[in-house]
Amino acid sequence: MASLLNLILILSLITTLFVPATPQLCNSFTFPNDINFASCKDLPVLDSSIHWNYYTSSRAIEVAFKKANAKESSWVAWAINPTSSGMVGSQAFVAIRTSDGTLKAYTSPLTSYATMLQEGNLSFPVHSVSASYRNSSIIIFASFQLPTNATVVNHVWQEGLVADDGTLRAHSFSGPNVQSFGTLDFASGKVFKTVGKKNSRTTLKNVHGILNAVSWGLMMPVGVILARYLKVFDGFGATWFHVHRAFQSLAYLIGVAGFGTGLYMGNHYGVHHAPHRCIGITLVCLASSQVCIAVFLRPKKDHKYRIFWNIFHYVVGYATIFLSIWNVFMGFDLLDAHKGWKHAYVGIIISIAAVALVLEVVTWIWVCNNKVTEKEEVDTNQEQA
Repeated sequence: MASLLNLILILSLITTLFVPATPQLCNSFTFPNDINFASCKDLPVLDSSIHWNYYTSSRAIEVAFKKANAKESSWVAWAINPTSSGMVGSQAFVAIRTSDGTLKAYTSPLTSYATMLQEGNLSFPVHSVSASYRNSSIIIFASFQLPTNATVVNHVWQEGLVADDGTLRAHSFSGPNVQSFGTLDFASGKVFKTVGKKNSRTTLKNVHGILNAVSWGLMMPVGVILARYLKVFDGFGATWFHVHRAFQSLAYLIGVAGFGTGLYMGNHYGVHHAPHRCIGITLVCLASSQVCIAVFLRPKKDHKYRIFWNIFHYVVGYATIFLSIWNVFMGFDLLDAHKGWKHAYVGIIISIAAVALVLEVVTWIWVCNNKVTEKEEVDTNQEQA
């Protein structure tokens, strides 16, 4: 009997150690100072929940937003958007916890994606706002008046880190951080995730990625291959030049459009990644100089400066190709794209490289055979003479 009890205890201990704990539900959380809320919902992302009391007669709201597993030096925010869905136009309640444990709560109206969550008054009456830290959770308490007659509002929630100098760092632009929005009905208690449409920022990021991957990452390398290997074969004449120029010009125009979408996102949505941005600017500068010098400053083949033009054209061209492919891979990581897209691009680049290698071998064989043939013809002509 004793051995059976010991076995049960051991199995219970193993179960406790290895079976994952069930996430704490919103209605099981105990707030300090005996604060109670009539309604609560667990939000789908960022380990967050929303708790509230709604007073029908006065249309007043008491709300507590809880962010679990908060990092030591971080900020959290919960906001409602009275005018539309998404971040811009939202009226936010913000809490900041610094590395020394200090908490600060305030309100912040969000007028653009480039906001730094500056303190300011909201578009509706706010009676109180405060914050507390409990069991690794940051909790924002707020009391306010509903801005409209309706009880249904769009809401967003977010988290980020605080720098050593106290400034708020931007939140992540991928994964759960771009999925933290939905609709909340204070009267019925329904909270649901908005589905079926992508916000404009996500759409623009996808357009930016497609334009740049196709232009800089694919068309540019293919254009170089066309120029290098078509001109070797005499039967094509000047066709290689026209094909190369048309291909690279189209790639350049599409690439500039992709670059423009990147600048737009940086200026309007606050999306910044210094290395990716710097490489993009470098690419546009290199490609623009290549276009200008190729079109307006190309000397004739027998000109004494043609050798220097050729060196510049080759060096800038291959540098552009290398930086383009590097930046495309960096862009895949920033977009947090599905691995299938990255693997597909790797496969395409490997295929292009394999084709280039085969053409390089064929070209050298062709050139060597032509030289041998020309030498034999010269020797034959000399013997006949």
